[in-house]
Amino acid sequence: MRGNHEWKVRDEDGVKRELRVIKEASLFRFQTKRADAEVWTYYDNKKTKPPAADVASLIEVLERKYQRKRTPYSDLVLAKKMLADVSSPK
Repeated sequence: MRGNHEWKVRDEDGVKRELRVIKEASLFRFQTKRADAEVWTYYDNKKTKPPAADVASLIEVLERKYQRKRTPYSDLVLAKKMLADVSSPK
């Protein structure tokens, strides 16, 4: 599906972490899971915000997908707006 994105990264301590992002109703819903954990952590953007590093990682994924015409430009703009919202202090 076009609104689903999945990738893996390594944390600072060397443990793999899987990230899933689902676009629903003009919002990105993040799910993360470390290799040594058994449950997923959910960020719904209303009560809990994802870490800025995860949003920046999503932007990198979306830029690569946009170059291959696998995701719309509006998703990339939405992710950049989300990064500005997450990284701004309140």
